[in-house]
Amino acid sequence: MTMQTSSAAPFPYGQKKSLLREYVSALVWAVALALVIRTFVVQTFEIPSGSMENTLQIGDYLIANKFLYGLRLPWSGERVLTIREPRRGDVVIFKYPKDPSQDFIKRLVGLPGDEVMVRDKVVYVNGKVYADPHEIHKDSRVQPTSESPRDEFGPVKVPQGSYFMMGDNRDESYDSRFWGFVKGTDILGLAMVKYWSIVPGTWQVRWGNLGQIIS
Repeated sequence: MTMQTSSAAPFPYGQKKSLLREYVSALVWAVALALVIRTFVVQTFEIPSGSMENTLQIGDYLIANKFLYGLRLPWSGERVLTIREPRRGDVVIFKYPKDPSQDFIKRLVGLPGDEVMVRDKVVYVNGKVYADPHEIHKDSRVQPTSESPRDEFGPVKVPQGSYFMMGDNRDESYDSRFWGFVKGTDILGLAMVKYWSIVPGTWQVRWGNLGQIIS
């Protein structure tokens, strides 16, 4: 007795088509889920400058919580389902007011309605010294107002719906002293944790920075 072999394909055409549909459907859902997470929940950012030293260094990569301040509707910028409002001392990512295509990261110093001023490098909020343990100064010289608003600024009152931002590296930060306030609708999220860090121009990993909570 001779054995007959079948010339039929391992999977009927209909079954192959069904498998392909499942793969495509799974891929579409995965992409959609990734977009939803990136838009509304978390997003990654890279630190390109030293304006937030020593809290954040050039070459740090961080994860930002975009859900805490509420879901930011892409078509309007308005927020819904807010867990809490931005607080003084938060390290926040926001759209640069002069060019919304750029993302900046600074520390929130002034809340809506606050009066902010700087005298001899010292920051005052509502007439009281704002003692920030994260701030550093690398230049002992006090620049006059005619030269720069860096060390002598204000007072200014923060408008409703807006915030005053400053870098922790006070002498080398381009922030609200220079370009004004940040609208609440332009805040993207709260910096949470460093997931990667590398010395610029090298392969040297800053292992001590990995997993570091940002405060």
